[in-house]
Amino acid sequence: MMKCVKVSAFIHVISSYKRCCHFESKSRLGFGSLDSPVRASVGIFWDLDNKPPKSFPPFDAATRLKKAAGEFGVVRYTVAYANQHAFSYVPPLVRLQRKERKTLNLLENRGVVKVEDPYICRVCGRRFYTNEKLVNHFKQIHEREHTKRLNRIESARGKMRVKLVAKYAMKMDKYKGAVRDVLTPKVGYGLADDLKRAGFWVRTVSNKPQAADIALRNHLVDVMDKRMVEYVVLVSDDSDFVEVLKEARLRCLKTVVVGDSNDGALKRTADAAFSWQEIMMGKAKKEAVSVVGRWKDRDVLKRLEWTYDPDIEKKLYYSEVESDDSDGTFSGEDDKDDVGASILNEDARAWWKLDSRSGHD
Repeated sequence: MMKCVKVSAFIHVISSYKRCCHFESKSRLGFGSLDSPVRASVGIFWDLDNKPPKSFPPFDAATRLKKAAGEFGVVRYTVAYANQHAFSYVPPLVRLQRKERKTLNLLENRGVVKVEDPYICRVCGRRFYTNEKLVNHFKQIHEREHTKRLNRIESARGKMRVKLVAKYAMKMDKYKGAVRDVLTPKVGYGLADDLKRAGFWVRTVSNKPQAADIALRNHLVDVMDKRMVEYVVLVSDDSDFVEVLKEARLRCLKTVVVGDSNDGALKRTADAAFSWQEIMMGKAKKEAVSVVGRWKDRDVLKRLEWTYDPDIEKKLYYSEVESDDSDGTFSGEDDKDDVGASILNEDARAWWKLDSRSGHD
């Protein structure tokens, strides 16, 4: 009796504690709620050799691409493949901007052009009235400090290294955020760094022909084999990926192509297609909602569709006949054949040798 009283008192205490702590509110916030619909997984596969963001900043292009793909589901895989030449290449637009910046620096040093708002160092906050002074300040102070931090981290081991990484994490992030706008990259135009900052896994392959295409194709097939994604977003105009898209559609995966070739083979094969202009303007993000709605309606109609299959109909018919035979009723051509065969066996003798007892009976 005492045990029952203790158990009931314990249950009462737990229930009251649960009410005080508001554990029920977790379901409203979406923690483990069973009613919330499970969103599909989306994978972005970017062929940088064929479709680099030449006319748009890499970070902005990658961010807007992820936002547009996020309308199809949860973006779980973001992969970009290219050879070394793609990362060392500088687009004409970037070269023109650098040339204009150099001319403006020369005019500022001579006093011909004066800026209204001073250049502000995003690391220490100091102000400069010429861009060249800002660059020199950044190289002499902040770049040296950043190199010293990296050397200390590289030389440390074990717990000391972990402590140094935690200690310099904020300063290093601040430096990385400021260096992009001040210093010009020594190689390329910062494509790999911007894509990594946007959350892409960037992989450099050899400079052999089609090396990036083969590596990206193998990665895509591996993801399809493991059923990691339901939506495949391919950024390319290369027709070599047509067979991969066909394979993805055979496996009931939805395919989306991002490219500038309007009449390309990829866009004709894929379920949906967008251009870079639509991605950057946000038009693709709005259209993705209607595209997903059309796909869902099409899937519902396919499930409701009735098609005549002779083999299936025969199986259904004979299963009904067998069920009727088990009840002892006479139905079906098989029973007719059995009765006819027994009659033929009985009447196989000559007519004068037939037994006449049945007539007397």
